[in-house]
Amino acid sequence: MTYDFDLFVIGAGSGGVRAARFSAGYGARVAVAESRYLGGTCVNVGCVPKKLLVYGAQFADEFEQAEGFGWTPGQASFSWPTLIANKNREIERLNGIYRKLLVGSGVTLLEGHARLLDEHRVEVDGKTYSAERILIATGGWPHIPEIPGHEHAINSNQAFFLEELPKRVLVVGGGYIAVEFASIFNGLGAQTSLLYRGELFLRGFDSSLRTHLHEELGKRGLDVQFNTDIARIDKQADGSLQATLKDGRTLQADCIFYATGRRPMLDNLGLENTSVSLDDKGYIKVDDEYQTSAPSILAIGDVIGRVQLTPVALAEGMAVARRLFKPEEYRKVDYRMIPTAVFSLPNIGTVGLSEEQAREAGHAVKVFESRFRPMKLTLTESDERTLMKLVVDAKTDRVLGCHMVGPDAGEIVQGLAVALKAGATKQVFDETIGVHPSAAEEFVTLRTPVN
Repeated sequence: MTYDFDLFVIGAGSGGVRAARFSAGYGARVAVAESRYLGGTCVNVGCVPKKLLVYGAQFADEFEQAEGFGWTPGQASFSWPTLIANKNREIERLNGIYRKLLVGSGVTLLEGHARLLDEHRVEVDGKTYSAERILIATGGWPHIPEIPGHEHAINSNQAFFLEELPKRVLVVGGGYIAVEFASIFNGLGAQTSLLYRGELFLRGFDSSLRTHLHEELGKRGLDVQFNTDIARIDKQADGSLQATLKDGRTLQADCIFYATGRRPMLDNLGLENTSVSLDDKGYIKVDDEYQTSAPSILAIGDVIGRVQLTPVALAEGMAVARRLFKPEEYRKVDYRMIPTAVFSLPNIGTVGLSEEQAREAGHAVKVFESRFRPMKLTLTESDERTLMKLVVDAKTDRVLGCHMVGPDAGEIVQGLAVALKAGATKQVFDETIGVHPSAAEEFVTLRTPVN
């Protein structure tokens, strides 16, 4: 049978664009359909604009710390509309880059909603296209629990387009998105509370990092309340919001922001017209090669619910392109030793196993840990402290995990991820000469285990 395309990609996010571009570069006839924005969540309402807002929130600290170095800064003022307008301009620029990348690679770009008619046909804006293979890369969507008054709350997508900075914000959630946005609102001057129903936020991260970050956020004036959840939200006569908590207390706010999870974006996708199966959490079920239960349909990225990170989606998109159209270069994605950053204030950077994960996996571990005041802050009144931690296999000396809370943690841990991926031992770390004076050198000067 003759098809219009060799590969039809639904979704122009990070994974979909990578798969489309490289497939076209390998000689395939490729189309991409996107109904919202080129670049997907990361570029438009995720990691890129969020990092820009984090940069904005850091300046309050910079102005305050400058006095310790002899500067007398003037009276600073902040304009949320200016930040958002400049952010929007940058995102529009990136959208244009993604468009050029796709079209320049020979990909047919269809800007409309794609719906599966069957396992080889897709409808976009009333027109039908056929493809030998279809790749679903539609990503995820933020979820707000349907409590009474949930319509008054906002999600992470909406937060990027607020017309003004709220004076009082309640951030609900305990994952990295909640922690990052709580840091952003707090850093920009809003009275901010972070509410989490569990005992301690950032479940799955090393316990030392979680505890240390909690302490540091408190120093910055962020109100963190654990074992706390909202039962209902009521809009007041003056337009403000009242949150009634499950313990009966009430909190007043101008904005209630939910970051309590994301769901796979499968709305009106037409999966019922195919034999594609979902797992028990509602994500598309795939095998190790991203093949669904339908022979002609594959899926990657957040929609499959594995490791929901942009670089992982990029790697999955590359793997699909190579397996289908350049098999001699194909290799499976290695999900071990994936570095991760949380752009809270201060930042978290981590790669490898947490201490808890290492012990649960049966390793006898040595833990090396250091907490210190960064050199940059020694001339200031700030009492912020950095945490660095190595988790080492006591039998093989291999470094199993590397964790940090402090300025530029993500930048530092990225380089260390290469070492851990290569199987570096603690001896290799010890024999590596540090860059002095720097915070990063602490990772190669840790000598005495704490356990």
